[in-house]
Amino acid sequence: MPLNLVLVADTHVPKRAGSLPAQVWRAVDDADVVFHAGDWVEAGLLDEFERRSKRLLGVHGNNDSPELRRRLPETATVALDGVRFAMVHETGQAKGRELRCDVMYPDADVLVFGHSHIPWDTVTPNGLRLLNPGSPTDRRRKPACTFMEAVVDAGRLAEVRLVEVHRD
Repeated sequence: MPLNLVLVADTHVPKRAGSLPAQVWRAVDDADVVFHAGDWVEAGLLDEFERRSKRLLGVHGNNDSPELRRRLPETATVALDGVRFAMVHETGQAKGRELRCDVMYPDADVLVFGHSHIPWDTVTPNGLRLLNPGSPTDRRRKPACTFMEAVVDAGRLAEVRLVEVHRD
């Protein structure tokens, strides 16, 4: 049975946005597993994700409160239908990212990360898929705010889709 995933990062609620757009909450509500790659900012948002997610995997980011740093790890791992995921907020500068991540995450098939607010989808020389969903609340230098949806099916990452966020 396929698993539907939502990948989100850099929500920055309530500093960059008062709340998440309804489109993001609908995706969270429908997902089998939700990944949040840090920069939640305040614990109330984590509480809401925990209430609404069937299964939640989260890490803290550089802008997160001390409470979030106590509640969430810096890195997280999970295997879903044989696909090994790792997640961290920050991977460093874009230059050299693929080679650096190959060394840092040799046991992962997919690395989910955030920090830059800029979507990223590449494969390293060793076959590690690197995914940054961007930000659903702060587009930075991109034309739209974003998150990702993905599907794990039959032991592989079968689909990854970048979703543009439309403000409520």
